[in-house]
Amino acid sequence: MKSHPQSNPPVKRGEQLFPRRLGSFLSTAAGADMATTGSVHLGAVDLHCELNNTEHHTEEIGTERLIVRRGQAFRLSVEFRRPAFVDDKDQLKLSLDTGPSSSEAGRIRIEAVKSTAKRGKWTYNVEPARGILHLTVHSPANACIGLYKMQLLFYPSGGEGLQQIVAGTFHLLFNPWCKEDSVYLADKDLLEEYVLNENGILYRSICLPLLWNFGQFEKDVIDICFEILDNSLSALNEPSSDALKRCDPCYISRILTAMVNSNDDKGVLSGRWDGEYDDGTPPTKWNGSLPILRKWSSTGAERVRYGQCWVFAAVACTVLRCLGIPTRCVTNYSSAHDCDGNLKVDHYYKSDDCTRTLPSRKDSVWNYHCWVESWMTRPDLPSGFDGWQVLDPTPQERSDGIFCCGPCPVKAIKEGHLDINYDAVFIFAEVNADVVYWFVNKDGTKRELSVKQNQVGTQIVTKSAFSDKRENITLNYKYPEGSKEERDIYRHAGKTIQPTNTQYQNLKVKIKQVYAVLGSDFSVYFEIANNGFIHRDIQMVLSATAITYSGAILKEICTRSTKFVLKAASEKKEVLRLRYEDYGEYLSEHNLIRLTAMLLTEDMSEVSLKEKEVVLKVPQLAVKVDGEPILHKKLAVQIKFVNPLPISLTRGVFSVEGSGLTDLLQIESPIATISPGEEVVVTVTITPTKTGLRKLIVDFDSNRLRNAKGFANIIVRGA
Repeated sequence: MKSHPQSNPPVKRGEQLFPRRLGSFLSTAAGADMATTGSVHLGAVDLHCELNNTEHHTEEIGTERLIVRRGQAFRLSVEFRRPAFVDDKDQLKLSLDTGPSSSEAGRIRIEAVKSTAKRGKWTYNVEPARGILHLTVHSPANACIGLYKMQLLFYPSGGEGLQQIVAGTFHLLFNPWCKEDSVYLADKDLLEEYVLNENGILYRSICLPLLWNFGQFEKDVIDICFEILDNSLSALNEPSSDALKRCDPCYISRILTAMVNSNDDKGVLSGRWDGEYDDGTPPTKWNGSLPILRKWSSTGAERVRYGQCWVFAAVACTVLRCLGIPTRCVTNYSSAHDCDGNLKVDHYYKSDDCTRTLPSRKDSVWNYHCWVESWMTRPDLPSGFDGWQVLDPTPQERSDGIFCCGPCPVKAIKEGHLDINYDAVFIFAEVNADVVYWFVNKDGTKRELSVKQNQVGTQIVTKSAFSDKRENITLNYKYPEGSKEERDIYRHAGKTIQPTNTQYQNLKVKIKQVYAVLGSDFSVYFEIANNGFIHRDIQMVLSATAITYSGAILKEICTRSTKFVLKAASEKKEVLRLRYEDYGEYLSEHNLIRLTAMLLTEDMSEVSLKEKEVVLKVPQLAVKVDGEPILHKKLAVQIKFVNPLPISLTRGVFSVEGSGLTDLLQIESPIATISPGEEVVVTVTITPTKTGLRKLIVDFDSNRLRNAKGFANIIVRGA
């Protein structure tokens, strides 16, 4: 994938080979859609959009145009204006055009074969009826996805002259219901979740599940998905080659990991992690993918500001599900970002005051990191690597010169096959890297304190396909910590880091805290133990630091350093009181505080270090539905927010959205200055457009409080 000239304009909807939108019934009586040298024999065409789309699991997108999946037959009917179709004399031929442009050089022409065989090539069959020709068209299971234009050419037996008409256009998608398709997934329950579910749950900090509106079947999303592909570097630089590769989900998914971020191309999202979002939207404010995708498309492929890992993952999930690739969002807790591929992350502390110092490299451990897994075969790899593939659209490191990551088989990560495409070394480190702690002296020399081999990839989760609960999939990525298999995999991966100090440590420390709510004061408890047989002179350093979820240090909130004698076989407790007035103004939007306890003996023969990250809870919004939800009938929804902080809030805005319920709505708080403990109530009116179980997702943001969420399950019945 090469760089494209900056002068290349973005490809917009409507600029592709054929118009994106098409009704079910086409009139072909005259004009450019018909060429004839004699009588008119073929008339109007019925694409049977409702029937075909329902059979192909695309009816949720709509039934006004034809959207089908590869490897599966679809039907159309053509008005026939001759007394009868003589099967062995009259000839009807079907051709299809696809590709990036209407020029002869760019167009890909496919001549379908008249046959009842269904595999390996485009085929069609004709069934004459009185005044109508019924056609059954079958695409191969490895056909390229995209927009197709159908043309019919009729040669009458009487020699009156040929007639050619445009029979219509359709989108072709991957087909996870087709056994021959490389994205085939046999379990129907999994298909319901990983392809058809328009809502989901993302997991950020361990206690904060986030409802997300994927909305992959909203009418305009399919157009935007292909618009994203059409604006990729490959499509802009080598359009014909790109079009021919769109049969391969591995190729498509790798393109999308580059296009969801905007670092190298006309991608969708710009990432930002420094907390400065005044020229865009804070990442925590998004509730779904639709506003992001629509804004990107409506502004001519201008990057949308801003996203962070869960937003990148969720947008990628929307696009991949829309295109027909089974996909789920995954969260890795304590996720390593290893910049140099040495499978370790280094943390440095100053030897004089025991405070954390920034490393020269950008290695870090994120509180969590989100990516997606997509289901597909991998014929480009040795056998055994089909199934779930890691795809990470968050721009972290370059791969093949651009910011993209994957697809990489989850099985390759578990078994330590780091030579497998793509980006196995980086992903393996995210879930397996060692964390090495160092003391840095004033003269720049350093001393290794300890190596933690079980601090990264502590838990890997996704939403269950069978409920709204989380599913622990850690064992898909790694063998149990400390097991023989795990050690064998480390050796296989070339991981040679070992702790330098393996003797038993007598000094132990535990960190506990009460349930911590944003806006409140709370206590942290440190339990210190000397399990040895001699008294020890101890220096203890306790600290609390505001951090981002990516591990960046924002502000040291408080620190305490004391010296004391800890008797043999004894314990001691210390309490650190954290007040809102001390931490409130320094928190990131993720409300994270890192607690650190370090114990050092006087002779430095033993050092015990413990870290724990605390997420301060934000109270949920209360959402109440007033009335019975009925399709296309107005419905009132009440949203209630109570200010939990001991300070006043300004610039309050409520955001509301839900697939099949409403597009994004934003409502300013009717109270300009919200005092501590004050309640704000707003009522919005929505009009459901789809039946069944739907989720309405709400958000509240203000000058000093972000990320207050709420939701309501709404069951919409037909009118």
